[in-house]
Amino acid sequence: MKTALLVSLFVFSAFAVHAGDVKPLKVLMVTGGCCHDYEMQKMILQEGIGARANVEFTVIHEEGPEGKKDKMHRISIYEKDDWAKGYDVVLHNECFGGITDVAFVERIAKPHFDGLPAVVLHCSTHSYRMAETDAWRHVIGQKSMSHEKNRDLHVKNLAPEHPVMKGFPMEWLDKADELYKNEILYPGFVPLAKAFGEDTQKDHNLIWVNTNGKGKVFGTTMGHNNSTMEDPVYLDLVARGLLWACDKLDENGKPKPGYGPKK
Repeated sequence: MKTALLVSLFVFSAFAVHAGDVKPLKVLMVTGGCCHDYEMQKMILQEGIGARANVEFTVIHEEGPEGKKDKMHRISIYEKDDWAKGYDVVLHNECFGGITDVAFVERIAKPHFDGLPAVVLHCSTHSYRMAETDAWRHVIGQKSMSHEKNRDLHVKNLAPEHPVMKGFPMEWLDKADELYKNEILYPGFVPLAKAFGEDTQKDHNLIWVNTNGKGKVFGTTMGHNNSTMEDPVYLDLVARGLLWACDKLDENGKPKPGYGPKK
């Protein structure tokens, strides 16, 4: 009995040391563009996710010329073929809906198709939608070209047993947000929550996960306003989604050893 106890203590101690030595996930956050307070949102997301997961952020925040919120601005890091090299996951919180350059958009999408995990928030779903390629839409998992007016959204949890949705309420009031209209859902799209569309008189998915090539993607179209993003329910959700995309979330919706917040 004493020997078994010693062995158990040794295994636990070794496991604990190993977990403590886990390096943080290297997260590239790309943000900027039209219509949102990205200066504040980048801080909300860094602090909020950092309080929930073992992550290290690099932030690329660009607007248009002279700081103008330009839908046509091309994020400079995307000009390189290896723009995502060295990162474990990319968090997209950008709004550049006017870009039409197909090669540029397909360069953004390629690392995710090749296996790089992604988190796509709010207007990232509408970014690059005017380009004549479906590459970015396949990363996201859906085609959406418009959204409803800013209003309260009654969010219904469709998959309470999915690890990403563990702890998310069965119903949640998302105050003053925009409901993006799902036009096409691609084969890897798995809906996790929905809200009813007043314009279309049908439900639209606003939380989901997607598989794109080898890449895992978590997405939500919620997050127009800072008040949504700084809500603990939202931050818990996005942190779980990020860990899930990186295969660092267990079946109970908890970070795997070493990937929770640093004490």
